[in-house]
Amino acid sequence: MNQTSGINRRRFLQTAGTAAAIAAAGPALVGAAEPAADPVRIAHIGTGVRGWDLIKYTGSHKGAKVVMVCDVYKPHLQRGVEASNNPDVKTVTDYRDVLADPQVEAVVIATPDHWHEQMLIDAVNAGKDVYCEKGWTTSIAAAKRMRAAVKQQGRIMQLGHQGRQWPSATAGGDLIRANRIGPLTFVKVGRYFNGTPDRAPWRWFGNYSWYDRPDPVQVRADVDWEKWLGSAPAIDFNERHFWHWRCYWPYGTGQAGDLLSHEMDFVQTVLGWGIPDTCVCAGLNAFWKDDREVPDTWLATYQFESQDCTAVFEGIMNSNRMQTPEFIGRDGRIIYNGIGQDANRYELYPDAPAWRMGDTPAEPAERFDPAAAPSQPTHMEDFFEAVRTRKPPRCNEDEAFIEAATLLMSVESYKQKRQVRWDKEREEMV
Repeated sequence: MNQTSGINRRRFLQTAGTAAAIAAAGPALVGAAEPAADPVRIAHIGTGVRGWDLIKYTGSHKGAKVVMVCDVYKPHLQRGVEASNNPDVKTVTDYRDVLADPQVEAVVIATPDHWHEQMLIDAVNAGKDVYCEKGWTTSIAAAKRMRAAVKQQGRIMQLGHQGRQWPSATAGGDLIRANRIGPLTFVKVGRYFNGTPDRAPWRWFGNYSWYDRPDPVQVRADVDWEKWLGSAPAIDFNERHFWHWRCYWPYGTGQAGDLLSHEMDFVQTVLGWGIPDTCVCAGLNAFWKDDREVPDTWLATYQFESQDCTAVFEGIMNSNRMQTPEFIGRDGRIIYNGIGQDANRYELYPDAPAWRMGDTPAEPAERFDPAAAPSQPTHMEDFFEAVRTRKPPRCNEDEAFIEAATLLMSVESYKQKRQVRWDKEREEMV
């Protein structure tokens, strides 16, 4: 199957819309609907920490074919090539070259967050579908522009919250709606991380928990720094900003866009309540006294007023204790087994007297067994299927807007040192 005919077949399937048209196209067209026979032609923009994980997945999946890799840092570009599993994969350093290639059907954007808006809007305007990593963007105005562009162009957009792939999220929400734990009044989520001065949070080099520092002179020679900066303030090359960009405001939203976004999106997946009504957030660099700008401690309290429920996110970078999602009602609680993106099991406990040291742990009234649940596509497979069928994916542009507004409410509250309220009519923080 040559690439040009493959593109034509998928475009035909997307626009024909009738069984007669499919039948008239003959057996070859019908067969093209099979993922292995007609994989989605993917380009990856950004193969850094998370981007490397994603290209290793798509490069080994029968439902996708990686046809192009884009990165402004040579070693990351090369490892993207190796992970693509395509000897004919193309490489570029300018994402606009990706968008100009008619061979590319969809792009995976895994760049620093300050690039997401421009790349996503340019991609959908170029007729590409988009899988974009979280947090979606850095301002409400940008989120509105991104949502509008996706809808105006009729493209598929999936935000990278893989916690949505677990059947446990849907099952837990069903229990809550069935009143199995009574009125839900409190939700608690969080992220904890610890380290040492030479292994501090977010201070890795090229992958999670890689702390061997590359030669900064060679890094400078291998990176197109001006392209990496993009719309961020122009500064001389700063290796700490390049490697540890989540620590600095010009490139992202700190814990809000990295960690809170995952956990609160899991809350949205379970409950489906949308954007909270209010948020109060406090942040502090309590432990890591390096040059990071964003707080190592991030405590956000949200109110869902019409549901009479409070949700709290705790972000703490001086402890390894895990805070898994807990949904607490009048008659019991549902406790998940992992952070939001990994929470594939839960246990339901009835309300009981407070636990005391030495007590025998309570037995759950119910356990969710993922092996007994119907199988469903992974988050990336859901995106592939949406590209083929044109049906909305799990975390489409409307869900992405909810994610962005939720995380940005915490940033705004922290910066203004006050409660912020979501105005549903104007879609703004007040």
